[in-house]
Amino acid sequence: MHPMRLVSVAAAIAVAACDPTAKLITGISQDGGPVRRSLAFAVQPSGAEAGDIITPSILVAAQDSLGNTDPTFVGSVTVALGANPTGGFLDGTKTVTAVSGVASFGNLSVNKVGSGYTLVASAPGAAPAASNAFTIVEPRQ
Repeated sequence: MHPMRLVSVAAAIAVAACDPTAKLITGISQDGGPVRRSLAFAVQPSGAEAGDIITPSILVAAQDSLGNTDPTFVGSVTVALGANPTGGFLDGTKTVTAVSGVASFGNLSVNKVGSGYTLVASAPGAAPAASNAFTIVEPRQ
């Protein structure tokens, strides 16, 4: 074990022994630095008709450095159009608060027909994520 890691573990044990109610520092990565949080699309956007809500709801998860959903993350997550091949407009609630590390976007729509749209998710303290490409088609008559 690296000497700094051993010192950190010993310090955490000492704090816990002196004050069992103390909040301990957690989330030390294998390289000794803080855990890095990133976003990922847990449910990718699917195709939809222009102006219709994209279903199922798009889910964005905050993940730790191992790719696990971080249930302690309760920050605001924002989505925006990334690739926008036809100048479409993203409508709906674009910023939501994550619950147990997951943000649910249940009313997003794009107003113009096009292929190759993507979404980009961002949140303070987390690396952003881009979705898979999706297609918006003409509404059925």
